[in-house]
Amino acid sequence: MTRPVDIPIISKEPVASVLRILALEEIGEDLFRAHSLPQVRRVYGGQVIAQALIAAAATMDKPRLPHSFHTYFARGGTPSLPFELRVERLRDGRSFSLRRIVCLQEGKEILALQASYQGPEDGLVFTSEAPEATPPEELPSAFEIFRAIDHPVGRFLGKTTAFDVRHVQQSLYTKADENPSNRQQLWMRPRATIPQGADQHVHRALLAYVIDQVMLEPAMRVLGLSWMTPGMSAASLDHAMWFHRDVDINEWLLFDGECTNVNNGRTLVTTRVFTRNGVLLAEATQQGMLRIPGHGRKGSGRWGFGIDPKTGASQLSFA
Repeated sequence: MTRPVDIPIISKEPVASVLRILALEEIGEDLFRAHSLPQVRRVYGGQVIAQALIAAAATMDKPRLPHSFHTYFARGGTPSLPFELRVERLRDGRSFSLRRIVCLQEGKEILALQASYQGPEDGLVFTSEAPEATPPEELPSAFEIFRAIDHPVGRFLGKTTAFDVRHVQQSLYTKADENPSNRQQLWMRPRATIPQGADQHVHRALLAYVIDQVMLEPAMRVLGLSWMTPGMSAASLDHAMWFHRDVDINEWLLFDGECTNVNNGRTLVTTRVFTRNGVLLAEATQQGMLRIPGHGRKGSGRWGFGIDPKTGASQLSFA
């Protein structure tokens, strides 16, 4: 038997649309149909991760929450087509439950995720400290930048981005960081309040949803790149995340990212998520593909909004 997670419904966009796509349609035993948010080119990976976690949660017979998951992205999905989420119940032990979720579109696998679930447990406690960071009220919102960009993607993001993002360092939307570093901090919270009483599965899924959009930035920052870099192509290859404590997605959360390696067209970045009070909630590590023209390679330009190096015209493209 499955027990679908109750997804709260609100009217304020664009957060309302994100919640709607988390409300999966049960079409068979441990089998669900899902749909995508509007995208310029490909299905957003964080969206499918969040939906996979909600699908797995529906198979929990005990009050257990996800404490970790590991994901591989096989291929890009088409936003206009529905897809299926198949859940395999690998194990239900005394303390932990293990699930494998495969996302299929037109019979082809676009994502495979394995997640572990655990109930509350008392025991030893230790946590790391949060970095010092300028509070979000003193920082500009990404929406101010999007609305000032005379470009279709800027206008698209200004309308559809569900989270308010505020970088502590210079943002990378229009130009590279003038002081390159392998570290960055930013704050995020949704543009509308998730109703009180929403299931913790929903809060954790929303955190997994949003963290994927900033994982590549510390690598871009240290390399002197921006989302405007001509010909840049980027994609998530694999993504792992650990939840340490309950999440309140309505709070301002601090995302502390660090790039530890770039080579062979790949990057590795770890991001920790803290509350305003400095409590560590979660952390994620992602390996991504990042390429630009040069060194015998040509970037596809399939990510971001840049300038065509030949014509000087604006480019409209997302991975």
